Amino acid sequence: MSRRAPGADRLPALAAPGGAVDRLVRDGARTAGVGAVWALGDAGGTLGGAAHGVLGQGRYARLSPGLDTLYDLASLTKIVALWPCAGMLWQSGRLPLDEPIGRWWRPAAGRPAEVVTVRQLLSHTAGMLPYTRFEQLYGREAAAIRAGVVAAPLHRAPGTAVEYTDRAAVLLTYLVEDLGGAPLDELATRWAWRPLGMTDTRYGPLPAEEAGRTAPTEYDESTGAHLCGVVHDPSARLLGGVSGNAGAFSTARDLARFLTALLAPPPRLPWGDRWIAESLREQTGGLAPARGLSWLCAPGTAPAEGTFVHYGFTGTGLWISRRLGRWALLLTNKVHHDRTTQPLTDLRNAFRQAVFG
Repeated sequence: MSRRAPGADRLPALAAPGGAVDRLVRDGARTAGVGAVWALGDAGGTLGGAAHGVLGQGRYARLSPGLDTLYDLASLTKIVALWPCAGMLWQSGRLPLDEPIGRWWRPAAGRPAEVVTVRQLLSHTAGMLPYTRFEQLYGREAAAIRAGVVAAPLHRAPGTAVEYTDRAAVLLTYLVEDLGGAPLDELATRWAWRPLGMTDTRYGPLPAEEAGRTAPTEYDESTGAHLCGVVHDPSARLLGGVSGNAGAFSTARDLARFLTALLAPPPRLPWGDRWIAESLREQTGGLAPARGLSWLCAPGTAPAEGTFVHYGFTGTGLWISRRLGRWALLLTNKVHHDRTTQPLTDLRNAFRQAVFG
């Protein structure tokens, strides 16, 4: 007899059209003033999902979100692009997690970051400076930004605090690209998106013909229009739209494929089940907030419960629990409307509670 994950019997009811989760998202999206797409599933695929509301204001008020709507993933780029590429390199023996990077990656040698490890970069315990717009620090040239990020002083001793910073993801991007021998967008396509059939997922800027199914983000003073198909993060824009911290666009349909693969038995994933198991456990030594590798232990849960999440600044979110054998996603473009976070935080917390307990 097969062993079923706890609570598996109630998943179909949770996922049903007009069911508890659907009503929760519908009402929460109305309160937050956003359109929203949600889905949940298990190792077998998507069990249910729906979309509510409209994509935005003005001309976007005529457009409704759906499973094929492209969203600026913002920091979810760390999960769908940088994290699997790091896993592929780790599995192949090219990316040590616990040896200071200055010992084996030449650009870091003699720099303050030479003492940090990849595990610390992925768990946000490397002690790197808080995120600041790179243009203000280094100018607009990609080479100058790289030099500045690699040479930046540490903010505190590695391993002494958990401080979320995009700077760690940008540094890790350079490292992964050097080891992988190609830009991150090529590596992510080769190692993650193409093998999983994620045909909608790519880095921007998106071609004009896809703008009609792309959720807009904030108004851009320089162009006099809302950003749509161009990455919202200003530092990622300076890097041509391709970075480990932000820049990827995807749909609920593709993200469901990605999350399903994380729960499916090997060999569904090219970078291996060991990487998922290593990443989806507490890695911060009791420091708060508890994190895995790239993933955050979901707020409102204990690390031992094994529910992990990652959010994107634009209004996106992914959840997964190997213990419960389920995943969920909630996509909005909240930043298009305003930067008020509490209504979306309330919706995310209620959504997590309903799906994962």
